[in-house]
Amino acid sequence: MSNYLSTLQAEFERHANPQRAAEQKAYMKDNFEFYGITAPKRQEIQKPFLLKQHLPPKKELEKLVKKLWSKPQREYQMFGQELVNKYSKQLEKEDIALLEYMVTHLSWWDTVDFIAANTMGAYFQLYPELRKKYVKKWLASEHMWLQRSALLFQLKYKEQLDNELLGNTIRQLLGSKEFFINKAIGWALRQYSKTNPAWVKRFVRDTPTLANLSKREALRLLK
Repeated sequence: MSNYLSTLQAEFERHANPQRAAEQKAYMKDNFEFYGITAPKRQEIQKPFLLKQHLPPKKELEKLVKKLWSKPQREYQMFGQELVNKYSKQLEKEDIALLEYMVTHLSWWDTVDFIAANTMGAYFQLYPELRKKYVKKWLASEHMWLQRSALLFQLKYKEQLDNELLGNTIRQLLGSKEFFINKAIGWALRQYSKTNPAWVKRFVRDTPTLANLSKREALRLLK
């Protein structure tokens, strides 16, 4: 594992661009440090590290993720979320704790949205009986990023989306002043409108307390 990480670090450092790093840091509200690597270049750098034959054993995944999350440069967390997603078909029930860790540490939309829509989405397709349990837990936690995850994990479900669960989740978050919550409500509804526009129109119509931001986002494809 140490060789895997040290080789990745050497590649990131070799392609560092301090000027671009400063711009990226400013764009992300000074929340994170950066190497200054563009997204296409990072994808190119990390590609061999994500090949099946080079992936570390799954038993090392939690320790590896926490090392990546301990590093200041954001590129490590961006790599880490894509690494974990490579194991999405091998996720075990207890792995939800690792996904929660990733969402609640160094939290921002750039990691949370990927983890929720991809890896959490895959997890709850493997274990649908756990969906309501964790949605209830995350809503009660008052942790904004877990709440956003509760809204977004079904983002790619299409016809398999549980609209009763989505509707109940949204209703419990009505009145929130958090931009990232109201935006996620609208995003989830807009995405589902591609599959079930009638349900989304009806939900918006029957939910007068929906924030204006959520409503605009929800109906954007239906006008």
